Amino acid sequence: MCFIILKTYHDLLKIYGKQGWWPLTESNGYHPGNYGFPKTPNQSFEICIGTILTQNTNWKSVEVAISNLNRLQSLTPASLLALETSPLKEAIRPTGYFNQKSLYLQTFADFFLALKEQIPSRDELLALRGIGEETADSMLLYAFKQPFFIVDSYTRRIFSDLGIVEMKERYNSIQKKFHAVMEPEFSGFKRVQVYQEYHALIVQHAKLHFSGKRLKLLPR
Repeated sequence: MCFIILKTYHDLLKIYGKQGWWPLTESNGYHPGNYGFPKTPNQSFEICIGTILTQNTNWKSVEVAISNLNRLQSLTPASLLALETSPLKEAIRPTGYFNQKSLYLQTFADFFLALKEQIPSRDELLALRGIGEETADSMLLYAFKQPFFIVDSYTRRIFSDLGIVEMKERYNSIQKKFHAVMEPEFSGFKRVQVYQEYHALIVQHAKLHFSGKRLKLLPR
């Protein structure tokens, strides 16, 4: 298991290169090799609302919604809270479930302001309406630079085919397997960088090679 998890990371990195996630409006999108982002609380907030908006949709739809919010000057927690419900819903409509997501965004904006630039705990995030494990870990990894490996549907599909996980295995169980392998190999902020790249690389590979219910795998 250890060999396959590490080899897959290095193979994907060799094939696709650094991905520069999470894309931000102020960095003109992706920023490969630059791990200094987010540089401001507002950039952290933008990442967080992006993780909420991307639930049950694709990133292209989220980009449209983020652009809409940016045009309305509502990409900060205070400005988003000041935005009336109707234009907020219209701005995020491309991502689907806009009624629920508008509530999630407002709830999170309140929470973010109350943090006063402190790093939230995973439990605090999971206690918020509309935030599950994948969303919480995406926030922690990309917005707050905390080493939490993200388990998404692509990770399940790729690594179930490789015999590392089961498709219906619990999120925390899969995450623990990756942490157990990666933590001894990478320490400190390097681990954050690797987790960011690994997640983005998995997404990139899946987007290019997903066909039907199967993924084209890397050589074993």
